[in-house]
Amino acid sequence: MTDARLRRGRGSLAVSFFVQGVTFALLVTRIPAIQDRYGISDGLLPVFLAAVPILAGVASVVSEKVVARVGPGAVLRWSQPFVLLALLGVGAGTQMWQVAVALGVFGLAVGALDASMNMLGVNLQRAYGRSIMLGFHAAYSLGGITGASLAWAGAHWHLPLFVSYLPVVAVLLPVAFVGSRWYVDREPGPAVEERVTAGGGGVAFKLLLPFCLVMSFAYIGDSTVSNWSAKYLQDVLGSSEELATVPYNAYMVTTLLGRAVGDFGVRRLGAAMVVRCGAVLAALGFAVVAAAPGAWVGMAGFTVLGLGLSVIVPQTFAAAGRQAFESHGPGASDAAVARLNVFNYVGFLIGSPLVGALGDAWSYRGAMLVPMVLVLVTVAYATSFGSQQARYGGGHERPRTVDVG
Repeated sequence: MTDARLRRGRGSLAVSFFVQGVTFALLVTRIPAIQDRYGISDGLLPVFLAAVPILAGVASVVSEKVVARVGPGAVLRWSQPFVLLALLGVGAGTQMWQVAVALGVFGLAVGALDASMNMLGVNLQRAYGRSIMLGFHAAYSLGGITGASLAWAGAHWHLPLFVSYLPVVAVLLPVAFVGSRWYVDREPGPAVEERVTAGGGGVAFKLLLPFCLVMSFAYIGDSTVSNWSAKYLQDVLGSSEELATVPYNAYMVTTLLGRAVGDFGVRRLGAAMVVRCGAVLAALGFAVVAAAPGAWVGMAGFTVLGLGLSVIVPQTFAAAGRQAFESHGPGASDAAVARLNVFNYVGFLIGSPLVGALGDAWSYRGAMLVPMVLVLVTVAYATSFGSQQARYGGGHERPRTVDVG
């Protein structure tokens, strides 16, 4: 495989991660506007919000079988346009059933997209022979910041959802589709599917268990920040409404920074050490938030949280894919990523209701200690990410590998 092809593949995949970051942010940051447009009650809204990750989890499982035949590149190439068009559909409808269909399509497409996108990232990292996975997730974080900024502009100028979404989709749809021609894919086919069926299933659960737990804990922490940071700052720490919007933005920025430099840390220190440090930093951030005497200290805690959590998810995908590949080949690597991706949504579904229930029954300060403990448990699983001697993040990454971009 030529260096030029790898560079093109890396760039095109980074664009897909960026596009998905923009798309997802445009959806979740405009939920109040979507609720108002369709007259969705507060009691019904959680049903709509829960349906999206549930359908995404189903699609992620199904994508494992589809990828075995057509390859992850084909799945990503066709699922990303559906995600973008579903976003446009959310803004175009006027009736409840229309938004239900649009969100259903969004959930199914995003599950296939998330799984295939991370499969390609893991496969490309293996081809590079060094850690590059965090860079892809940095592109996603940058897209999230961009999407949130576009959503703010749409809300500020009181633009209808469809008017706000249409120019973004019109630009990103052709960019993503044209860029997909340079994905670096493996060769699909029956031989790969047979290897997954024959060897991947029995090993996968035992191999994936620690990674599934780590993924769930990381997303419980992430959903706590995204869903409760503003309420916590305003109701518990007494900040203004405007100031309460700052922690999540700070969290997104430090997540981007952590991922931008994370690959360098993996190459120098190894994935296990980076994940261990990230978990400790995230736990420290939650501790600061729980004990904060005022809004500014609370914001500092959420900022530290972003640095800590930023490295965990990309390295979890990379380590699980690498170990499955070493055990059963490329088909098993893709299957491992698809199954692990489900626990992204598990953590998202558990995190927000868990913190809310504990906050109502006990206290929101106390509720912040629960994700703190769960994230800290990740330290115990850090050895699953590779030996400390593996300076490049895993046995397949060797110092003699040529740097291709």
